[in-house]
Amino acid sequence: MIYEVDHNFQVSSFRAFEIQVCHLYQLKNHNILAAVGIDQEGINPVIKVWNLDKKDKFGTPFCSRVQPTIPSDSIPSHVTNFIVHENLALMAVGFEQGSCNLYKGDIAKDRRTNKIIGLPTETSQAITGMSFSGSGKQTYMFLSTEHEVMSFNLQDKLPKKNLLDQRGCSHKCSMISDGLLNHQFIVTSTDACYLYEADCRGPCFAFEGEKVMASWFNGYLIVTYKDKAKLSMPSTSTSNVIEKNVVTIYDMKQKLIAFSSPLPGVQEVMFEWGSFYILSAENKLICLQEIDIHQKLELLFKKNLYSLAINLAKSQGLGEEGMIEIFKQYGDHLYSKGDFDGSITQYIKTIGHLEPSYIIRKFLDAQQIHNLTCYLQAMHERGLANEDHTTLLLNCFTKLKDEENLNKFIMTPKTALHFDVETAIRVCRQAGYYKHALQLAEKHNKHKWYLKIELEDTQEYSRALAYIRKLPFGETENTLKQYGKVLMNNVPEATTELLKNLCTAAANNKQNEVVEQNPFETSTTTGGSRGEDFIHIFLNSPAMLVTFLEHLIKMKEAASLIVYNTLLELYLEQMKKVTDQTESDNLKKKSLSLLQDMTVKKYDTDQVLVLCQMNKFEQGILYLYESNGLYQQIVRYHMEMRSFDRIVQTCRSYGDKDNTLWQVALTYFAQERDFDCRQHIGQVLTHIDQNDILPPLLVIQLLANSPSATLGLVKDYLLRRVNQGTEEIGKYETTIRECRDEADKMQHRIEELKTRATIFQETKCSVCNNGLELPSVHFLCQHAYHQHCFESYDEIECPLCLRKNRKIIDELRAQQQLLSNSMEMHKQFMSQLKKTSNGFGHIAEYFSKGVFNNKFSSAPNERPISAAQPSVVVIDHSLEKELLMLQMN
Repeated sequence: MIYEVDHNFQVSSFRAFEIQVCHLYQLKNHNILAAVGIDQEGINPVIKVWNLDKKDKFGTPFCSRVQPTIPSDSIPSHVTNFIVHENLALMAVGFEQGSCNLYKGDIAKDRRTNKIIGLPTETSQAITGMSFSGSGKQTYMFLSTEHEVMSFNLQDKLPKKNLLDQRGCSHKCSMISDGLLNHQFIVTSTDACYLYEADCRGPCFAFEGEKVMASWFNGYLIVTYKDKAKLSMPSTSTSNVIEKNVVTIYDMKQKLIAFSSPLPGVQEVMFEWGSFYILSAENKLICLQEIDIHQKLELLFKKNLYSLAINLAKSQGLGEEGMIEIFKQYGDHLYSKGDFDGSITQYIKTIGHLEPSYIIRKFLDAQQIHNLTCYLQAMHERGLANEDHTTLLLNCFTKLKDEENLNKFIMTPKTALHFDVETAIRVCRQAGYYKHALQLAEKHNKHKWYLKIELEDTQEYSRALAYIRKLPFGETENTLKQYGKVLMNNVPEATTELLKNLCTAAANNKQNEVVEQNPFETSTTTGGSRGEDFIHIFLNSPAMLVTFLEHLIKMKEAASLIVYNTLLELYLEQMKKVTDQTESDNLKKKSLSLLQDMTVKKYDTDQVLVLCQMNKFEQGILYLYESNGLYQQIVRYHMEMRSFDRIVQTCRSYGDKDNTLWQVALTYFAQERDFDCRQHIGQVLTHIDQNDILPPLLVIQLLANSPSATLGLVKDYLLRRVNQGTEEIGKYETTIRECRDEADKMQHRIEELKTRATIFQETKCSVCNNGLELPSVHFLCQHAYHQHCFESYDEIECPLCLRKNRKIIDELRAQQQLLSNSMEMHKQFMSQLKKTSNGFGHIAEYFSKGVFNNKFSSAPNERPISAAQPSVVVIDHSLEKELLMLQMN
C-alpha cells in the first residue's frame, strides 16, 4: 500500500503492488509518483509510474507505466536504489549485485522509443546511492557503493565509468546538493563528509561518527549518527532494546549546527511544508519546525555569536533596519570587551542609520582617537558628514599629526568631494596647517579664505597679490576693495600697479594692438573699475595715491569728478609741505593744468574752488572765477588782497563783459580810508568817462563821502560831462524842432488831401516809362500807369508803393496786436529794458507808442478802464491810406 498524507494529516491510500513497495520517488516539479515494488513471489522487481492528477472514482491514481526491471546480466537481483530525473526523460535503478540500469525516454509512458542502458559499474558491490546532476548537454549521474564513488556522462552514447574515489558509503548516506554547493554529490562516511564534482573530488567536512543516513534539504545537511548508548523502551509484549540515534542538522550556508538531538530508532527523515519530519521507532512521526529569524537572532545574541547572526540575517534577507540593529549590538559588544578596532568596524556599517553622536561620544577619549578618525573618514566618504564632523575629523588628523591622511583628505578631487570645504579650511587654519588650508582654498576657488590666510597668518603679501592677479575681473575688484589697504601698507608699488591695470584695462587694450591675455579683459565693455572706489585704500600712502590718480586721468577719457577733486586736494596739501621753490612751482603748474582740464570737460568746480580757497591757491582761485564768469569775485578777491593795480587791471580786462565792475571798483576806492587811492580813482573815472559807463550823478554820489576824492580830482570829469550834456541838449532841441516842423507839414498835407483837389501831372508811365495814353491810372502818390501796364500786376494799389505800404501796415498791425496783449507787451518791454544801455530812451519809445496813455492821461470825468479791458491805441482806418501816402511823400 502507498499512503498519502495532506496538510491536515488526513491519510488516503491505494494499492500499488501486490506484495511489497520497495522504493518511492515523488517528483518535485510534477505530480508524478514512481515506485519500485514486487507483485509476484520471488525476485521480480517492477517499476510503476502514476499520474496523481488522474484518479478514478475510488481515489486510485492512474498508472501510466509498468516496467519490469532486471539487471543487464539477466540475473534477478534486489533493487537497492531508485531515482527519477525532473525532466521526465531519465530514470535509473541500482541493484544489489552492483549493476545499474538507465532508462531513457518518457518515463510516464511505455513507448517503443524508450531505451534501457546498462551502465558499466564494473563492481559487484551493492549500489548504495544514486543521483542525477545537471540537465541537457551537461547531465551526469553519480553512483556510490560501500567502497567506490563514480560518475557517468549520460550524453555519451555509451556512458563510461569515471572513478572519483575508492571510499564509499553505506545505504542512504549519499545525496545530491543544490546550488548552494554547486550541485555536488555528497557522500557521508565515518570520518568525514565528502563532496564530488562530475570529474573530480571536491572539499570535505570533518563530521566524524558512524552515519546511519544523510539527507539534503534546502541548504541543510541532515545527518543521523549511530550512538552506542542504548535507550530501553517498554513494549506491550516484551522489552526490546531500541537503537539510539543522534540527528544533527547542519546549516551549510551559515556554517553552523542548527539542531542536534538524540532520537530513538530513526527510520526516515523527510522535508515538507517548511518542516522536517522524522519517522522514529514504533512509527512515530516527529516534526522539527524551524524557528523564525528573530528567535534565531535572539538565541545567537545570547551566545554572543554576532558573526553568525550577521550571516544569518543576510541570508534570510532581514532588511536594512534589522541589519543595522545587529551591527549596533555587535559593535556595543566588542566595545564592552575592549575591542575598539572591531567595534568601530561594525559601527561604520551603521553610518546613515544610527545617530553619529552615539558612536562619537564613545571614542572621544584620546586613546581611541584613531578609531574615531576611521569612523569620521567613512562618514565623509559616504557624503553623510556635516560641518561639525569635518571639523572633528581634521582636528583628529592634526592631533595625530597624520599629514599623509590629511593630504589625501584635502586633495580629494572635486567630483568626489565629500566634505564642507570652508570648514576644512577653517580647521586647518586654526591648527596652524596653513599650507594645507591654502591648498584647499586655491583648489576649490575659495579666494576669500586664501587671501585671509596669506595676509593675516603667513603675511606673504607678494604671493597674495600674485594670486589676486589671477582672479576674474569682478572678484579682483571686490578683493582689492576689502584687502587693498593691507596690501598698500606692505607692497605699495605692486598694489598700485595692479590697481592701475584694473581701472584702465580698457584703455590699455585700446593702446596695444597685440595684447597678452589680460585677466581683466571682461572689463573692456565698461572701461575698467571706478578709480574712486579704491581711494580709501591709499589712506597711509598719499604719494601712491597721487601716482594712481594721475594715471587714471591720463589713461581714461572721462575720469570722475571725485578723482579730479582728490588729486587737486593732494597737490594742494603737498604745496604746504614742500620747501623747494622749483617743486612748488611744478605742483602749481600741475594743479592749474588739472583745473583747466576740468573746465574743458565741463565738470562742476564748486568743490575745487572751495579747496583752492581753503589752501589759498591764488592762481587756481582766479582761474576758476574767470572760467565761470565770476568777474566781480575776481575784483573782490583783489580787494581782499589790497591789490589796487590788479583791481584796475581786472576791470580793464573784463569790463566789456561786465560794466558793473567799474562801479564796484569806484565804490571800493571811494570808501578806502587806509590808503591813498586818488591815482586809481582817476584811472577808473577816465575809463568811465571814455566809455560812458556810469551817469555823472551816480559817480558824484559814490565819491561824495570818499576821503581820498577831492574836487580837483573830479573837476575835469565834471567839466567834460557838463559840456557833453550841453551838446546833447542842443542836439535834442534841434531834433525836436525838426520833428515839430515835419509834424506840421504832415498835418497840413492831410488837411489838403481832405479839402482840396489833387492835380495829376504825370506824363510817363511809371512802369514802362513811355508817354501816357488814355486810358491811364493815377494814384495820390503821383504814380501813373497805362491801364494795360497796371492790369498786368493784378493789384488795386500802386505797384511801386505796394511793398512799402504793406510793410508799414504790417508794423502798425503788429504794434496794435502787441498793445492789445498787456502780458506779452510787459514781457517784451522788461526784456528790452534789461538789454539796452539807454533805459530812458527805451521808456520814451514806449511813451511814443501810446502805451501809457490810457493809464496816465485819462480825463477826470472819464470812467476808469477796468483791468479786464486792455489798453489799445485805435487807428482811424479811413485815414490809413492817406497816412501811408503822406509818408511816401
